[in-house]
Parts: sequence; C-alpha cells; structure tokens
Amino acid sequence: MLEDSAEDLYDNAPCGYVSTMLDGTVAKINATLLRWLGHERAAVVGRMSFSDLLTVGGRIYYETHFAPLLQMQGEIGGVALELKTAGGGRLPVLLTSSVKTGADGEAQLVRTTVFDARDRRAYEQELLRARDQAERERDRVQKLARTLQQTLLPPVLPVVPGMQAAAYYHPASLDEVGGDFYDLFPLTGDSWGFFLGDVSGKGENAAVVTSLVRYTLRGAAAFYPDPTSVLGHLNTVLYQAYQDAYPRFCTVVYGSIRPDGDGAVITLAGGGHTPAVVLRADGGSSLLHLHGGQLVGALPEARFVVTDVRLEPGDAILLYTDGLTEARTGVDSWYSEEDLRDHLSGLTPATAPEVIDAVNTLLERLGDGVEDDTALLALSVPSPEGGRA
Repeated sequence: MLEDSAEDLYDNAPCGYVSTMLDGTVAKINATLLRWLGHERAAVVGRMSFSDLLTVGGRIYYETHFAPLLQMQGEIGGVALELKTAGGGRLPVLLTSSVKTGADGEAQLVRTTVFDARDRRAYEQELLRARDQAERERDRVQKLARTLQQTLLPPVLPVVPGMQAAAYYHPASLDEVGGDFYDLFPLTGDSWGFFLGDVSGKGENAAVVTSLVRYTLRGAAAFYPDPTSVLGHLNTVLYQAYQDAYPRFCTVVYGSIRPDGDGAVITLAGGGHTPAVVLRADGGSSLLHLHGGQLVGALPEARFVVTDVRLEPGDAILLYTDGLTEARTGVDSWYSEEDLRDHLSGLTPATAPEVIDAVNTLLERLGDGVEDDTALLALSVPSPEGGRA
C-alpha cells in the first residue's frame, strides 16, 4: 500500500499552505500555492511578506481587518481575498489562519490555509448575472403590465356637473394584468353613464376581454336607454365571442346619473356583482343589493336586475370589485361586504374623494390579505357646506 509522507502531503495538498513570521515574512510555503501563483520557492521564502502576495485591495483589507482580528482572536476563517500571481493576474481565494504559540504562550508563527475560490467566484458571478437578468426581466414584465393596465382604465375621470367622482385601482400583483375595470362618460342630454366590473381570470387573455367589455358597454350605452338592455347586449357579445374558445364572463354594474333638483338619481343594473355601498349625509350606510342578477357572458340568455337610488346633498355611493371583500383577515376569515359598510359608516358628509381615501387606507391595512385586484368608483353629491359637518 502506497503511503504519502507528511512532507509530501503538505507540499502537494489540494490547498495552499503558507506559514509566516509575526512580521509577515514567509517562512514556509507549499508547492501547491507556489504553482497557483507562479513563483519559485527561493524567491518567496524569507524574501517576501504575505502582504506582497496580495493585490492592492487585498493588502488594505488584510492590514486593516484581517491582521488585527487575527491578533485579537488567534484565528480567523473564511475570509475572501485576492492573491497576485507572478504574471500580474488575480487569484480569488478563501483564507483560514491561526496563530501558533509556544509552550510559554507567546506567538511564534501564523499558519494560513489557502483555498482556490476561482470556481466559487465564477459561480457567484453567474448567480449575480442571472439575478440581474431576472430583475431586468421582472422590471420589463412589470412595466408592460402597468402600461397594459393603464390602457384598460380611463386616464382621468371627467367632471360631472353637480357631482363629485373619484376612482382608484389597487393591483394585487405588479407582474400580472388584472381584469378589473371602471369608466365614467357622458350620455345624451345631461345624463352620464358609468360601469365597474371584474373579468374572470388574469393575464393577457383577461386584458383582451376587459378591452372588449369596455368598448362594448360604451357603444351599447349610446344606443340603449335601458341599462338592462346594455348588459344584455354585452352578454350576447361575450357569450358568442368566447363560446368555442375558453369561458370568459364578468360581473359588472352598469348605471346612469340623472341630475334631479339639488341631488341626482342613480340607476343601477347588476350582473352578479357585489352590492354597492350607499352612504348618507347623516352618517348612515347600507348595502344596495341587486339580487337575481346573473354573470355576464356565462349564459345565452342572462337575467339582470335594475333599481334606482336617489342621492341627496352629502350622500355618496361606492362601487367596488371583490378583491376587497374577499381579502383574508385570518386563517379562515375574510373581509366582508358588511365589514366595508360598517367601516365607511360615519363619513358625514361622504364625498367621493374621502370615500376612496378611506378605502385606500383600508386596503393598506389589509396588506397581503388582498390577493386579487380591486377597482373602486365613488360618486357623491356635494353638501351645501362643501365638506364635513
């Protein structure tokens, strides 16, 4: 059986060994480290200090951090530095050093083990390159998602005479386009139309459907005076367009605003959507359910429900998508429509911007519990005081 001598094991070890005097002069160095650096033994031992083997940056770190720590602790390990080769190249290494003491406890030598870190450095650089590439790709995807989402929403809401309007879109993810939407636009005479809804699914397919829904609703609103007919037309378009592809449907509330004296009459037609929250000037609040309204686009003939609500000065109405009312508040608990109604109670008078601000604060408080996008649209009639009582 072949056995290596201790000297051969030292000299040809798979790692480098170097021993230095307390002043840093190299006292002993193995062949492995000499081979890595390209030096002759006679040119190093007794002639060079350990710091001479380091790059400029490595020497500064060695003298300001490595050496003082080694002196205080007696050993130090896992330090990443760069050695300088005879040809002027750089060799990334990991160093582990310990101080050899004599029987009297006095320091005699510093023994250092040197590990070649070239493969590790290459691996780290590849990881950094991959991370940078992933971050650039993520930024590109997020920018694309934001741009696409903005094209599906009105850039600003128009001014409705005698009314206040405010809206907000809260994305649950920066990487994916949602299917929530809203709009507000003029109709004939002094009336205005509006809608808010949520297309099933996410991503580019949902964005295509959302675009179709918005333009179909706008076109139908100009042609049909009856809100249920507007939703009926949208239902026909969606059902026919996606019957043979993938099922696409949406929940939606379509409505109109008609000035009436010092207030306004809001007509709402609902297709399977969450109930609106009506806020009164005296601080009261209620949910406006449209029971019986069915999903839009799921059936060839869908049923829709319509109702009127009058807003007096200081009153407001909030439309929202279910990303808010399906937010998690615990392991097996969710934020409810009733919770939202109670949260908004007491806004007196309730202006549209104040309602949106209050819900934004709520969304921030719910944090990661909001797992789906949320669209908000609020309408209000200003009070004579022009602010809160």
